[in-house]
Amino acid sequence: MEDPHQRDSRSTYPDRIFRFCPRCGSGGLIAGGGKPFVCGGCGFEYYINAAAAVVALIEDSENRLLLTRRARDPKIGTLDLPGGFVNVHETAEHALIREVREELHLELAGFSYFGSFPNTYPYGGITYFTLDLAFVCSVPDLSTLQAGDDAASYIFIPLQDIRLKDIGLDSIQKIVSLYIDSRS
Repeated sequence: MEDPHQRDSRSTYPDRIFRFCPRCGSGGLIAGGGKPFVCGGCGFEYYINAAAAVVALIEDSENRLLLTRRARDPKIGTLDLPGGFVNVHETAEHALIREVREELHLELAGFSYFGSFPNTYPYGGITYFTLDLAFVCSVPDLSTLQAGDDAASYIFIPLQDIRLKDIGLDSIQKIVSLYIDSRS
């Protein structure tokens, strides 16, 4: 039996939203089942690819993980990791530095790649597909820490006390879960 939550979330997938060709305007746009949309009128191909996003795993000197509270939808009010989308013509590394600065007013001293995690990101009536790139970050000075931009607040939580169900986005739950396991 199909999960109703899953069915509802798929109603905003691009193949259910896009109906008209962006080139010629005809209504002959056909979803390609994971491949490009193809216009039956002019043959235009439109690819839906994953958008890149970055997240930071930051611990304090007491080995507590820094989590933020989402200030905006999707999943407003739930816990999250600091981070955000990679801008056009921006590297993932630069986006990581920028996002941590914007959301927490912190400067990174270094970081290492942790892994990549696919995600769905419902926003504005459409579901975007993302690839979240996680980095373990070092921040020697937390004295400037202040919530800003997309972070309503922040909290340091001991790894053993983190409740994954309080984290709103599926990919962030996976990242935090794997991070906790890697630190055990």
